[in-house]
Amino acid sequence: MSDGSAEEDRTELATLGGGCFWCLQPLFDQLKGVDSVEVGYAGGRIKKPSYEMVCTGLTGHAEVVQIRFHPETISYEEILQVFFTMHDPTTPNRQGADVGTQYRSIILFHSEAQKAAAQKVIQELTSKRLWDDPIVTQVVPFGAFYRAEDYHQDYFRKNPGQGYCRAVVAPKVAKFRSKYLQQLKDPKAVG
Repeated sequence: MSDGSAEEDRTELATLGGGCFWCLQPLFDQLKGVDSVEVGYAGGRIKKPSYEMVCTGLTGHAEVVQIRFHPETISYEEILQVFFTMHDPTTPNRQGADVGTQYRSIILFHSEAQKAAAQKVIQELTSKRLWDDPIVTQVVPFGAFYRAEDYHQDYFRKNPGQGYCRAVVAPKVAKFRSKYLQQLKDPKAVG
């Protein structure tokens, strides 16, 4: 039971893009210490873009997830570790068959501490040589987050039978659940 102390109630935001936001939201939403995950757009040049505008590649926005989390339960570095294991950070403007600047690998940091953590994690992963190609993830200051249209929120949960969800999102969720079983809010839940 919470005593209402500020320390217990403290949350932070992480804003990350690594391909289609439909793939990332169901992953982070299952982690212990994560309060909420919204999908949207960030890193672009115009205010209040629509999905259709972002898909043109002309706005500069990436599809992102904005994660509200409790750092005493899950650290920002742990969130970044999950992020880097669940997408390919070596392919500029692409994740699998999804191609375009909106699918780039990007970390939008909310503080100097987050920036330092992102740089540290990238340096550690680079030294481990997990990929043949270099990490191309952008690390940039957070500017603004524009929440995506309602039909994009919790898309996988609402549309598990949709073709893209069955072929792309479901296998990613299964891989995630097997790798991070101990960190899940409900290890027995399906997807």
